Amino acid sequence: MRIVAYRHVRDYWLKHPDAEAALTHWLDVVGEANWQAPSDALGAFSKAKVLNADRVRFEISGGNFRLIAAFHFRRQIAYVKFVGTHAEYDRIDALTVSMF
Repeated sequence: MRIVAYRHVRDYWLKHPDAEAALTHWLDVVGEANWQAPSDALGAFSKAKVLNADRVRFEISGGNFRLIAAFHFRRQIAYVKFVGTHAEYDRIDALTVSMF
């Protein structure tokens, strides 16, 4: 999949170095993925949660951080919509957030 907002994810781990390993892993896995439905993310990330037909929430670094991505499966594009701490995640609407 092509990942939109890759630079924002990289910028986030520069501010939060403890998230770097998990975020680079996420980028590697999703970048190589050929998912056809939100449920396909669960095979690669067991703690992921399908939010709706195109959005999935991922736990990063054991749940210390959260990442929300919206997927266009036919075009194989992953749009990063949110990356932040668990506390920041609790203050947003996961179905409508669009940080980038």
